[in-house]
Amino acid sequence: MMNSVDIHPLIGYSIGDELLQSRRLMRHGPPPLRGAMRLFRRASGRRMRLRDPSVRVRENAAEELEERQSFWFHSKPAIILDLLWNLVFVIVGFTVLGLSVEEKPLVPMRIWVVGYILLCVVHVGCVVAEYRRRREAGWGSGGSESLMSGSHVGGYGGEHGVADDTSVTKNLESANSMFSFIWWVIGFYWVLNGGQTLLSGSPRLYWLCVSFLVFDVAFIIVCVAASCLVGIAVCCFLPCIIAILYAVTDQDGATDEEIDRLPKFKFRRVGNSEKVNGEVQASEGFMTECDTNAPTDHPISQADAECCVCLSVYENGAELRQLPCQHHFHCTCIDKWLHINATCPMCKFNILKPRGRHEIGQV
Repeated sequence: MMNSVDIHPLIGYSIGDELLQSRRLMRHGPPPLRGAMRLFRRASGRRMRLRDPSVRVRENAAEELEERQSFWFHSKPAIILDLLWNLVFVIVGFTVLGLSVEEKPLVPMRIWVVGYILLCVVHVGCVVAEYRRRREAGWGSGGSESLMSGSHVGGYGGEHGVADDTSVTKNLESANSMFSFIWWVIGFYWVLNGGQTLLSGSPRLYWLCVSFLVFDVAFIIVCVAASCLVGIAVCCFLPCIIAILYAVTDQDGATDEEIDRLPKFKFRRVGNSEKVNGEVQASEGFMTECDTNAPTDHPISQADAECCVCLSVYENGAELRQLPCQHHFHCTCIDKWLHINATCPMCKFNILKPRGRHEIGQV
């Protein structure tokens, strides 16, 4: 369980990457949860003494949340809400433009409003095209079950997500997001440069532009804050996140019968646990298989005598579940996870598609 984790990809994330996608944030929900969780882990990982396996479990959990978030934000109700929301922007923009025909702003605010409306229209076109592409590919009607079945082909999960980043729609939406940020900066400069003169001479255009600008900033702040809060929750309260997903989402992972076929063990401590700086440290012990006529003891080192989901050391008599990849967790922690996602939260091994012992031993 002590496999090393390459943390170099974690360094590249920054909140600025999300600010460059202001319009995309508005249309596609919060920024990546893994990025926010990684920022928090980098800031407090040493204090929490998170080990590499525990970090990997949390990053995989954040990836699972991102997958479900992607499905939710591309569902039919979300698409309809997105289209209606942008339609409101377009209607309000054209209405104010019609009511302000007599206003003569010193800066070209009408051009900025028209550009803002056009960006909304382009986004609507991208959303409709992406939704149709997903439906034709079978993602729109298959629900999260289609998402899960497509995410873990083979023994181990690979790259996730149903959208192809190289598609024309994705490239157009990325260009739209980048240009939206540039257009926001231009509008902010014009409003700031116009000042009181713009307010007194063109009040309708002024307040329309200010409303659009303030809304974009407020939405970005809310999205980034929400993403950071979820990242902190995944890092510190992962069992609660799993319990919430278990209660409110479709349980399209493993069934009760498939989970019950996995071996269950009882943990027996050999040494006495110690307290270091007020924290209980794990001690060496054995896992004894349950429900078998010839139980055997499997030794566990002190470093591995801890559940990587809840970060709690194994107490004497604790019930453990071991997966085909040889990773073990508390039964109460791993069973709910497997109901949601039938893969190991540490190495992504699919328990429904076991491989040969040689491959499993290499995990």
